[in-house]
Amino acid sequence: MSNFTISQRTCISLFFTLSAASSIAEPNRVEFPKNIESLVHYTTVNRGDITEHMLTSKEALDAIEQGQEMPNGTQVILADYRDNEIYRYFVMQKGANWGDDYPTYRQTADWQFQWYWPDGSINMSENTERCQSCHQSRENANYMFTFSDLKAYIERRRED
Repeated sequence: MSNFTISQRTCISLFFTLSAASSIAEPNRVEFPKNIESLVHYTTVNRGDITEHMLTSKEALDAIEQGQEMPNGTQVILADYRDNEIYRYFVMQKGANWGDDYPTYRQTADWQFQWYWPDGSINMSENTERCQSCHQSRENANYMFTFSDLKAYIERRRED
C-alpha cells in the first residue's frame, strides 16, 4: 500500500474492517452496467492478489478533458478480479439530484454506489453508506480514488 496516502489507507482499512461486520445492502438508483464492454479501461490497481480494472465511458473522459463535470448517467466501474476471474463489480453512478436521496451527512454530490456480483445481482452483504463515507474524503476529485489516474489516461490519450 505504499502508493496510497494515509487517508486512502485509512479508508481501505476501514472498508476491510467493516466488511467483516454484518451489513445489508440498500436499494438505490445505481444500475448494473449494460454496456460494460464499451467502457474505457483507464487504469489498473493491484492490491496483493486482487486486481481492480477501472472503467468509465468515453463521454465521461471527454467531459473531464474539456474541463466539464462528468455528465449525469456516468458510471465508474471497479471490476474486482481474483485469481484472474471477475469476483464482483463496484459501480458508482451519477444522476441529477441523486444526492437528495440521502441526509446531508451521507451525500457525495449526486453519486450513488452499489456492489454487484458477476451475474448482475446486488451483493447484499455490502452497505453503501460505508462507500459514501469513504468516498466523501475525495470530494475534490469527483469522489474518486482514481481521478488522478483518469486524468493521466486523458493526457496519454492526447499525446497519441
